[in-house]
Amino acid sequence: MTLYGVGLGPGEADLVTVRGKQVLEEADVVYSPGRLSRSVALAHVDESKIGDLDFPMTKDEEKLRAAWKEAAAEIAPNAREGNVAFVTLGDPNVYSTFGHLRRTIDAFHPDVELEIVPGVSAVTAFATAMGVEIEAGAGLSLREAANGHSPTGPDRMICFKVTDAPATHEGLLEAGYDVTYGRRLFMEQGETLVTDDPEDIDERDYYTLAYAVKEDLEVEQATAAFEAEAESSERGASEDESTASEEPLADGGAVVTEEIAEGCTHGDCGGH
Repeated sequence: MTLYGVGLGPGEADLVTVRGKQVLEEADVVYSPGRLSRSVALAHVDESKIGDLDFPMTKDEEKLRAAWKEAAAEIAPNAREGNVAFVTLGDPNVYSTFGHLRRTIDAFHPDVELEIVPGVSAVTAFATAMGVEIEAGAGLSLREAANGHSPTGPDRMICFKVTDAPATHEGLLEAGYDVTYGRRLFMEQGETLVTDDPEDIDERDYYTLAYAVKEDLEVEQATAAFEAEAESSERGASEDESTASEEPLADGGAVVTEEIAEGCTHGDCGGH
């Protein structure tokens, strides 16, 4: 049978893909590494199918490896006998905890079949949430900006884990970037916020990202010419209206022409 790594998307339950929802509904057990992913999964499966795993909040690599070995030992027997899902926010292959599980399974339980179900990642969802367009031909780099780090270099960046926005902002500004921040985008837990003021989000929150673009960056698209064309048409229409308003009007506002107001050329069409 199979262990599925299922991407739940950016946080709202209805942004889980159709394929992801199908796998969750058909799985015998659904494992969740945290409360947020668990809450999204519960919108699609009964709580009786949820299998909880314990991951310590530590940077001690020995403790982390021990926790992942324990998790793999729990999951592997169930994946051999049936279908099991391990859920994660976003996409399983983009800044995800699933990578740790996959490597551990490969090392100690290589007979377990693995399949990944992609999810909508914040890497793409941020553009919709912030009203940003990444035009065809434009570059976009993914960086991490935890603890006040300010990555620089690329013309456009999406920075994850912005846990000290004021410090990150200062470095990005000095490097010539315009920056917009998004917190808990498309997430049902907590307040969603989009701002260009780092002081609005100065408290630490793992689910904060930044979109940074060089101030002088210009990407010319073929269809951009339509904007100039539309402006030209609007100016032409305004000029036509202005010219029309200068023509003589008879009572009631009708335009006076020689065809419809014969005899009025000598000024005898007053109010009589």
